Amino acid sequence: MLSHFFAYLSRMKFIRRWGLMHSTYPENIQEHSSQVALVAHALAIIRNRVFAGQVNPDRVAALALYHDAGEVLIGDLPTPVKYFNPDIKTAYQAIEQTANAKLLSMIPAELRADYQAFFQPQAADAASLELVKAADKLCAYLKCVQEVSVGNTEFSQAEKTLRATLEDMRLPEVGYFLDTFAPSFRLTLDELN
Repeated sequence: MLSHFFAYLSRMKFIRRWGLMHSTYPENIQEHSSQVALVAHALAIIRNRVFAGQVNPDRVAALALYHDAGEVLIGDLPTPVKYFNPDIKTAYQAIEQTANAKLLSMIPAELRADYQAFFQPQAADAASLELVKAADKLCAYLKCVQEVSVGNTEFSQAEKTLRATLEDMRLPEVGYFLDTFAPSFRLTLDELN
């Protein structure tokens, strides 16, 4: 059986994020998903080592890699549009579920069970998905920080809004990440050295 699954996923690099914003550096969902996987993995390790949690960092990272995969079929809807009202939010969630089901159907039957949780997560993954969602917001926040740091005020309000969203999550590993790692994102390469 011929499968188009990975050919579709390879197109993640063509789906741009921040469609309504002027960016100094355009970001695509492939880059974003990679960064979310790195940060989600770190959040899981922080939860386990610093806050006595019990999540599987590798599982969290794998879930993060696929968290926006459905956008290869539907594109990236800007956040202000996605959450404009409850009807749009509900409709978009249904569209995302349909896209994820379509991608899952592309996987050969003998492999499908191994990928199902990435596209149709179950209750058992709730703690992992909480960290993926937090990492997704953190990465959006870090993008804003970097844009504002190079003088792009287009991202100023988004930075403030995302920071408040992260603080409202009240996840100790997010606070740890914000205190320990996020300040470096305001620095130039020379300052990092």
